[in-house]
Amino acid sequence: MSLVHPHVPEPSVFSLWLDPAREAAFRHWLASLAASQGLDASSIRLASADASFRRYLRIDCAAGSRIIMDAPPDKENCQSFVKVAQLMQQAGLLAPEVLAWDEPNGFMLLSDLGTQTMMQAIDPAQPEANLGLYLKAVDALVVWQTASKPDVLPPYDQPLLQRELGLFPEWYLGRHRGLTLDGAQQSTLDAAFATIMAQNLTWPQVYVHRDFMPRNLMVAANRLGVLDFQDAVYGPITYDVASLMRDAFLSWDEDFCLDITVRYWERARRAGLPVGDDFGEFYRGVEWMGLQRHLKVAGIFARLTLRDGKPQYLADTPRFMGYIRATCSRYRELKPLLRLLDQLEGVAAPSGYAFGRV
Repeated sequence: MSLVHPHVPEPSVFSLWLDPAREAAFRHWLASLAASQGLDASSIRLASADASFRRYLRIDCAAGSRIIMDAPPDKENCQSFVKVAQLMQQAGLLAPEVLAWDEPNGFMLLSDLGTQTMMQAIDPAQPEANLGLYLKAVDALVVWQTASKPDVLPPYDQPLLQRELGLFPEWYLGRHRGLTLDGAQQSTLDAAFATIMAQNLTWPQVYVHRDFMPRNLMVAANRLGVLDFQDAVYGPITYDVASLMRDAFLSWDEDFCLDITVRYWERARRAGLPVGDDFGEFYRGVEWMGLQRHLKVAGIFARLTLRDGKPQYLADTPRFMGYIRATCSRYRELKPLLRLLDQLEGVAAPSGYAFGRV
C-alpha cells in the first residue's frame, strides 16, 4: 500500500469534538504522529463508544488501520489499560498493542483488531451454531487465567464487592425505581449481600477481566481478540465465565450455558486451574458470582441512564432481573432476597423461572 500523505484535516472532519481545547490538543498530537505512523488524518471516523467516558476512533494508515482511544484524563485513567494490555500480550492473548500514548491528554494510538465482535458473529436463534466461537472464548479465558500472579492486579476483595453491590440499592432501587427501604427490608438486603460476598470469596483467585463477554471479544482468523480489559482485577475464578454465559445483552437457555461452562471447567482443570473436582459445586459458584454481577450491573445501567444520559442500557434491565430471580429461586439461602425483590417490584411469586430469558 502506498503511503497516504499525512496531514491534519480541516475542522469539518473534527465535528466529532465538542470541546475546542481538547480538539486542539488532539490536532497537535495527531500531527506529531502522522508521518512516523503513516496516518491518513483525513480518514478519522468514529469506531465505537462504551459505557464509560472513553470512545474509540478509527484511522487509516499505510499498514491498514489503527484505533485511537480518546479518554479524558479527568475522567479515565489509562495506566491500567496499558498495564493489562501488556499482561495479556505476555500471556499470549490477542490484545491491542499500544503504539503511542499521550498520557497527560488521554490520547492513545492502538493496533486495530478488526471490525467484527463475537456478538455480531453470533446467531442467537441457533445456540449450537455458536459453539466454535464460545470454545475460542473459553480457550482465551483459560490462557488469561493460567498467567495469573498475585499482587499484580488490584484485589477483588470484600470492600470492592461491597461497593459494587451498593450500586443496586442506590441507583436501581432508590434513584431509578424511587423506592426507600424500611428497616426490615434493609436488614434482609444486607444479610443477602453478606451471604453473596462470603460465598464468592471462598473461590481461589486468578486474573479477572471483569467484563468478559461477546461484545468485548473480536473475531480474528483462528482466535478471539480481547478488548475493554482496563478494569481487570485479581479475584474469584468463577467471575469471567459467569460474565461470558450470563451476558449483559444476550440470554441463552440453561442447557447451552451448562454445556459451555462444563467445557470451560474441563479445560481449566487440564490446565491446572483451581476450579475444583466437582462440577456441581463449581456451577453453583458461577451462579452466585453471576448474581453479584447482575445486581451490580442493574445499578450501573440505572446510573448510566440517570447520571450519564445513556438510556439505551436500561432497556436490558429486565434481563438482569430475570437472571437474579432465576438464581435466587434455586437456593434456600437466597429466598429472602427473592421475596424482597418480588415485594419491591410488585411481582406475584411464580411457580418457577426460565433461566435468564426475557
